[in-house]
Amino acid sequence: MPKSSKILLTVALLLLVLTAAALYFSSAVFLQLFIAFALAYILNPAVAFLENKGVRRLYGILIVFALALVVCAGFTIFMVASISAEFSKMQLNLPAYAHHLYEITPPAVKGYLNIETPDKLALRMNELLQQVRSAAPDLLKPLLAFLQKALTSTVSFILAVLGYLIIPVYLFYLLFDLPRLKIFVESFIPERFRAVYSEKLSEIDTVLSGFVRGQLSVCAILALLYSVGLYFIGIDLAIAIGTLAGVTFIIPYVGTIIGICFSVVMALLKFNDILHPLLCLGWFGLVQALEGMVITPKVVGDTVGLHPLVAIVALLIGGQLFGIIGMLLAVPLTAVLQVFLRSLADYYRKSEFFREV
Repeated sequence: MPKSSKILLTVALLLLVLTAAALYFSSAVFLQLFIAFALAYILNPAVAFLENKGVRRLYGILIVFALALVVCAGFTIFMVASISAEFSKMQLNLPAYAHHLYEITPPAVKGYLNIETPDKLALRMNELLQQVRSAAPDLLKPLLAFLQKALTSTVSFILAVLGYLIIPVYLFYLLFDLPRLKIFVESFIPERFRAVYSEKLSEIDTVLSGFVRGQLSVCAILALLYSVGLYFIGIDLAIAIGTLAGVTFIIPYVGTIIGICFSVVMALLKFNDILHPLLCLGWFGLVQALEGMVITPKVVGDTVGLHPLVAIVALLIGGQLFGIIGMLLAVPLTAVLQVFLRSLADYYRKSEFFREV
């Protein structure tokens, strides 16, 4: 290898290590950029569509931003109204919850908690529900005090908060400069490698965009199915539990576990039988089977193409090494790595070593 090539390779590896170290020690900034990149992958097709129709990219971005804001505002209003109504309904059912819970609570626990009668238990549960409903306003003052203290003493905290506030700015520039960014990066690729680079970049882009848009679509479908099913089973907080389970499915399988736990608890509290918890388990099992056999193959397709066992192992390793961020990135990064492993496998099968008799 020529000396100049060795120098360039060394510099590239050094930059890669420094970049990895910077990302590791500034995980908050990395998470903000990750959110912005994910949103850019979601919105870029709409911006590109408008651009192909003759709309200038800047105006297309503003139109997409406005539509996204309207959709998010409408969804937020719907969720707040629905969950508020469900909490009110749940409050009406508190006496029945208290009676069922009282029957299965051991006498020693009843004495310790001073809930010798179902009425006292209902009163305690009502107080707890009221505290939950008013938790946000009550926590506002200590939260503001904490923020004031942190902002006056920690510059990094200020930067972290500002980073989350300017995620829309990151998103705007990513969308606006995405075509030029691709051209800029390609200008550093030697001419003889550009065909391979373009091919692999296209594969990676297909994998990442397919995962981000596809996984979010799957989450929305699952949230709807979970909510509808729990509503017809008769579970209180059906929309809240279904939506939470669907949203947290962005980390594969986590949402299903959360939804099962909450729905089974609510079923036991309300019905005090074995049938309704089994119905919840059956519904989540049915939806999960549909997700694996129909929803994900139709929505995501083969763009990611990870075996479920590989995805689970990747999630566990990512969570062990980097926590929640690691779990979020585990599946898409493993899918990208699979692109290069397939290329390496093809190269190996075409090599003289493999074909030698």
